[in-house]
Amino acid sequence: MPAATVSPLTWVWSKAMDLDSDALGRYISATEGVSKPWLLLQLRLKKLQDDRDHMEPAAYEAAIAELHQALMDLGEWWVGREAEVFGGEKPHDD
Repeated sequence: MPAATVSPLTWVWSKAMDLDSDALGRYISATEGVSKPWLLLQLRLKKLQDDRDHMEPAAYEAAIAELHQALMDLGEWWVGREAEVFGGEKPHDD
């Protein structure tokens, strides 16, 4: 049985915690992910995690809240792009 194809987003989300922000930034640049706002939010989160030890707790919490709002502002960005984003087929409208 052939291995399942993993979408770029699935790979980034699963591997991002293992990468530092520079490596994640290089991946995003190399895969033309700069035009994908969900990847840029992942990079912002990773940079924030990198800087956490040098931040006041209140500043870190405010930055997390800002990122959360930015993610919520994206809305259901994956609708119509399920195959690209998650791998597999787009669900049929039954």
